[in-house]
Amino acid sequence: MKANNNILRPYFIRAKYYQLVNTPYPKEHNSQQPESTLPISVLIKQAEEKAKESTGDEERKKKERKQKFAKYQRWAMYLTGTMLAGISLLTVYELGEPRKDENGQIIPDEFENDFVVAAYIKRAFKEMRNYRTMIVEPSAEKLLPDPLTEPYYQPPYTLVLEMTNVLVHPEWTYSNGWRFKKRPGVDYFLQQVGPPLFEIVIYTSEQGFTAFPLLDSLDPKGYIMYRLFRDATKYVDGHHVKDLSSLNRDMSRVIFIDYDPKSFQLQPRNAVRMKKWEGNDDDRSLFDLAAFLRTIATSEVEDVRSVLDFYKQHDDPLEAFKENQARLHAEQERIAQTKKEATNLAGSWTSRLLGR
Repeated sequence: MKANNNILRPYFIRAKYYQLVNTPYPKEHNSQQPESTLPISVLIKQAEEKAKESTGDEERKKKERKQKFAKYQRWAMYLTGTMLAGISLLTVYELGEPRKDENGQIIPDEFENDFVVAAYIKRAFKEMRNYRTMIVEPSAEKLLPDPLTEPYYQPPYTLVLEMTNVLVHPEWTYSNGWRFKKRPGVDYFLQQVGPPLFEIVIYTSEQGFTAFPLLDSLDPKGYIMYRLFRDATKYVDGHHVKDLSSLNRDMSRVIFIDYDPKSFQLQPRNAVRMKKWEGNDDDRSLFDLAAFLRTIATSEVEDVRSVLDFYKQHDDPLEAFKENQARLHAEQERIAQTKKEATNLAGSWTSRLLGR
């Protein structure tokens, strides 16, 4: 019997398996949901209402965010206004405070009889006007001292030079940072046009702490007599303009050299505009400029502006000067050759006459 049971056992397990597989699930375990019986129009309407509700929620959230931003913006404006008001009051107090002497006594001024608040405001405005004048106007009415008198020697002409891109050129490298390159011919130029022909003045838009050590190394022999920096310029429409009328010199004997026409817009007739030097080593402009200036000085021109006006008709004044010099030399050689031939002819006739 045991053997028969063992034989029938696999068939019995297989029958149980097929019975379990083919048994249907009860209704509560059915995963499929019953289909809706509502009409399509109702379903569309319900979907639209849900979309409107979600859109309304988003708009409400945006409105809340805008209200919060407007609130923060008002607070920021109030805070900024309070800070500006405090700074303004502090500025009026500092600038409008009456000056005191070394003993701590108030120095009387034109506002001492005004109401205290009005006096502080008026003093503050006066100080601000003085500060603006200090920035816009040159640092002094006379930028140079009076010309030298005997027994000292005063050169007959004044040569005013911009330093940057005329005598030196700023260059920047990764290894050295900012450095100034010396233009070819600077030493020769200063030696040729310096005293006794010209009184050399450096008038640059650079700051003094930058230009002063450069000029010390640029002019070890002291040809440059005076140095004027940015504080001596006139600030006009965002540009540092050189006002030659503040130099305390006769304008008919002043020549200004620069590359920027905006820097000499107040006295353009006294200026010679050079091409901006970009740092090239084959530049020869200073040699030509030295010859041009020496010709003016040695010719004892009464008013340099007439000469400069003539050469401003050309795109390159120095090139035009060189061409005129070449023609002059050719004419002088021709005249000298004619005189020599006339002298030789006269000598031959004289010898013949004496020989008779």
